[in-house]
Amino acid sequence: MSTYTLGPDDGTLSVHTARAGTVAKAGHDLLIVVTAWSATLDLGDEPSLAVDADSTSLRVREGTGGMMALDDGDKANIAKTIDDEVLLRRDISFRSASLEPEGDGLRVTGDLTLAGRTQPLTFELAVAGGRVTGSALVRQTEWGMKPFSALFGALKVADEVRVEVDAALPG
Repeated sequence: MSTYTLGPDDGTLSVHTARAGTVAKAGHDLLIVVTAWSATLDLGDEPSLAVDADSTSLRVREGTGGMMALDDGDKANIAKTIDDEVLLRRDISFRSASLEPEGDGLRVTGDLTLAGRTQPLTFELAVAGGRVTGSALVRQTEWGMKPFSALFGALKVADEVRVEVDAALPG
């Protein structure tokens, strides 16, 4: 099989944020999972990757660091802020322009659409041992997004976030 359809039943699509600002130690580094997504990976004669994600399906799985642990109310407030102020309830999509062999994996180049703006993105993807894994660094401001901040900017989410995929290839 050279074409695979993936989603939450096959693995995890996640976003990792870091904190910044003069009082960063008060905030949390977040692991956010995308609970509604689908991807089609074609490794045939014309390799391609298409990913679609529901931006309102992002859920905080854990927060590390910070002065106090995150509770369920904090996690719900973060999800609401992502929906209303960061991603604006607009769907997320990626469409590859090329998948080229590089090292032990693939170099993927294409267009990522976030918050209604489309920009080019390149990242590495590994397909081995029946799994697909990879990560991409996304600088929010390149998509016109304003990273979350509080306390007059003394606590904020770092501009660069890491998006990761780890999924089993259906067989």
